[in-house]
Amino acid sequence: MNLNQMLDQTASRVPEKAALVWVEGKGGEERSLSFETLRERVLRAASAFRSRGVGKGDCVAIILRNGPDFIVAYFGLLRIGAIAVPINYMVQKPEELAYMLHHVEARAVVAQREFLKGILKAKDEVPSLKLVLSSDGSRDPEGVEHFGEFVDTAAPIAAAVETSPDDTVTMLFTSGTTGNPKAVMLTHANLVSNIDASIDAFGLRETDVSLTLLPMFHTFAWTCCTLIPLRLGAKNVTIAAVAPPKPWLNLMARHRVTVFAAVPQIYSLLAKQATGFKKWVLRLWFFRTVRVAVSGAAPLGKKTLDDFKSAFGVGITEGYGLTETSPVATFNPVGRPKVGSVGKPIRDVFVRIISDDGRELPSGGEGEIEIKGPNIMKGYYKNEKATRDAVNAEGWFKSGDVGLIDEDGYLFIRDRKKDMIIVKGLKVFSAQVEKVLIEHPDIQEAAVIGIPDESGDERIKAFIVLAEGAEADTAELHKFCRKHLDAYKRPRDIEILNELPKNALQKTLKRVLRQRELEKTGK
Repeated sequence: MNLNQMLDQTASRVPEKAALVWVEGKGGEERSLSFETLRERVLRAASAFRSRGVGKGDCVAIILRNGPDFIVAYFGLLRIGAIAVPINYMVQKPEELAYMLHHVEARAVVAQREFLKGILKAKDEVPSLKLVLSSDGSRDPEGVEHFGEFVDTAAPIAAAVETSPDDTVTMLFTSGTTGNPKAVMLTHANLVSNIDASIDAFGLRETDVSLTLLPMFHTFAWTCCTLIPLRLGAKNVTIAAVAPPKPWLNLMARHRVTVFAAVPQIYSLLAKQATGFKKWVLRLWFFRTVRVAVSGAAPLGKKTLDDFKSAFGVGITEGYGLTETSPVATFNPVGRPKVGSVGKPIRDVFVRIISDDGRELPSGGEGEIEIKGPNIMKGYYKNEKATRDAVNAEGWFKSGDVGLIDEDGYLFIRDRKKDMIIVKGLKVFSAQVEKVLIEHPDIQEAAVIGIPDESGDERIKAFIVLAEGAEADTAELHKFCRKHLDAYKRPRDIEILNELPKNALQKTLKRVLRQRELEKTGK
């Protein structure tokens, strides 16, 4: 099966059922779209793209907030064998956009009006870019066409282009930790296998109602929150903006959402804001129907887990994956997770731990996590060396994460390999130090990095965001570290910030913090 067939089967099985529910604009009216109507718009979009010269193997960028246009554009491209390239809408610098669009030789871009400025500035650097479509607004800049009219005026395409399971469906850019971001190629087979295995692991069904709160350009939200409901024929409540939370909390309550997926930072924020409500209100209204709450993309702290369950009466189940794994690799059993673990491998996926010298380690051994299965990417576009470095001849993908597998087969993440700090020859996991710091009642967030010093060793620096109304100073925080951390794990420097640099999924961008420190020292 491919993704085109998946949508066809669902639309045939439950044509009149609501596929999507969303709110049109800020404070706008609630709208919905049936599976049959969604499929028809996909067929019209496919016809429109083809009429403008987009064909099999061509790339088209999608720079949109969550909503029906994202899905219509994505599946319309797949119908003609083209490749959808979702791009983080927070990337607005023309030079960054130009690099990504040029790298994939994008033929077209579908974007919201608020993101057009950077795209139009980048356009001159991208000779392949012939078509710019805006999803909103009636008065678009010169040379920009309206996506709604583009779709509405086209006749539905008669048949999908023949595709192979190994054909590339999408390219997703990595965060570009070092150098330019890499474009991860995922296939029909990658995504379909991950959808079906995740449905089994999560225990989902057609009667579920999903919430797409995280941005669709991210692989976690796209597979777990969007593709899974399309496969099941389940209703999907889509949210364009996380803040403020009250409108979407009310929307999810009205539609009796049963599947909630978010990153730890959102769970933490909700738990903190819950202090102003009575617990029975929270449990009987906002989260009264939620039976599966999934966390991913970053480590979930025990305090966040406990605080959220106390406020909302819902336990959080943690999983693990990467863009290169489509993304789900492991998941905890719903209702009986092992706290601190990211669970066991999903169906047909294998996980092992490898030492620095390439040996597979037994239970309890700490090393790099490697993953193998039908979910592993096709490769990095135009970067064969990076692909060879990441995936060996046997198909094992090097995750770049350090972890261990316990005697029961559960995976535990220690840290990103690049975030591990070496102090006097000893390994320090930044995540472990952060976990201790966040236990301080005055600390809302913490990020820890290693900074090379003159001796070739590293010193630990912590960046702290204090909770509202907190009065702790650096002297107090150093005292706390002396009490709770071994000497070699203690931050030598602590800096209090108003906020930490983050991406669209609210994951802390440590590379930005490292760059700031390097600039300070002139290195």
